Amino acid sequence: MSKLLHIHFAGADLLTGLPEYRNGGLFIDTGLLTLKDEDMTRGLEAYKRNSRVEGQPSMEVVPLFTTDDDVIVEWRAVTVGFLDELLGEVNAILGLYRSNGLTLAQMLEAGTWKGGRELAQVSRPNTQGPPIMILSDGTVF
Repeated sequence: MSKLLHIHFAGADLLTGLPEYRNGGLFIDTGLLTLKDEDMTRGLEAYKRNSRVEGQPSMEVVPLFTTDDDVIVEWRAVTVGFLDELLGEVNAILGLYRSNGLTLAQMLEAGTWKGGRELAQVSRPNTQGPPIMILSDGTVF
């Protein structure tokens, strides 16, 4: 909208990315983030229990945690931080700096969201879901 309508959004450079499954999943699927062994075991046990509940998916096995679990809180927080770091790295590799650089929104749309979706398709072809399942009522994404 900024370029097409010549509208200036004050503070747009201060926005941050969302810690949703495509961004966070990208960091797990590429191996940048991994679960501690004890958390992986706990998450897989939770998935196994949940898969026995009628109507619950049990197609691809991934660790499962509630929204308030420390694993999810840390995963989301680290995802936000890594997105900011990744933007700087991407711009540096492309030789783009300051006003010529990609915005976070541009990197998210063209890079991490797309990359996260594509890695999910390869890593979990049946569901194309995230590498960590969040037991949620839908209010946390």
